[in-house]
Amino acid sequence: MKAASVNELKEELKQLPAGKLVELCLRLAKYKKENKELLNYLLLESGNEQGYISEVKNEIAEEFGTVNSSNLYFAKKTIRKILRIANKHIRYIGTKQAEAELLIYFCAVLKNSGIPYEKSTALNNLFLAQIKKASKAIDTMHEDLQYDLKKELNKLI
Repeated sequence: MKAASVNELKEELKQLPAGKLVELCLRLAKYKKENKELLNYLLLESGNEQGYISEVKNEIAEEFGTVNSSNLYFAKKTIRKILRIANKHIRYIGTKQAEAELLIYFCAVLKNSGIPYEKSTALNNLFLAQIKKASKAIDTMHEDLQYDLKKELNKLI
């Protein structure tokens, strides 16, 4: 069975009454945790984007506190998990500024964590890829925002 395109879905949703639309949203949220989290962000958190970004930063910092730094293999697995969490929240927010801010924060915490990520090719490449991704996001922003974020990014390099 082939899934309908986004435009087809949009047209169908426009024709539905409000009650049926609420029912469909709740049904979506019931079956997948990510759908529920996205709906939570859109309904409750999107009005206070900076507060949400602060919560995500706190979550990233807490997760870095649980990293097993005695073994680089286990550290790598946990760091990838933390990056997945950060990327999930970046997708929810959907702005380049939030993407750059969270990626820079992730890289800063990784660098300051004391984990010898330079010794692991995979971790070093992961770090460099996030720096590159943040830089790309910064380049698409307004000049005033670019200056502050590039300053933070250059501290990491």
